[in-house]
Amino acid sequence: MAIKLGYAIHFVADMDRALAFYRDTAPEWSEFATGTTTLALHPASAENPAGTTHLGLHSDDIAGAHRSLTAAGMRFTRVPTPEHGITLAEFVDSEGARVSLSG
Repeated sequence: MAIKLGYAIHFVADMDRALAFYRDTAPEWSEFATGTTTLALHPASAENPAGTTHLGLHSDDIAGAHRSLTAAGMRFTRVPTPEHGITLAEFVDSEGARVSLSG
């Protein structure tokens, strides 16, 4: 069971400014999907302040990954749950950052 980076979300205070920065500063990027990894820009909120980043990992076997990681002591704050056409789980890393696991 391989787990790989699936996406990164960067929370921004000004969506238009951030979109222009990433689109215009690196004009060779006509889209933010880069192969199998996606760069997503989301509006900032009290829960996700501007300048923070959210990692999203992906596994083709999310149920197996959840079982293995839980057995290894990983603390999941959200068990695998179907949402928006994918199954999504969430855990807290060693630094207290939320990390998503999709499948």
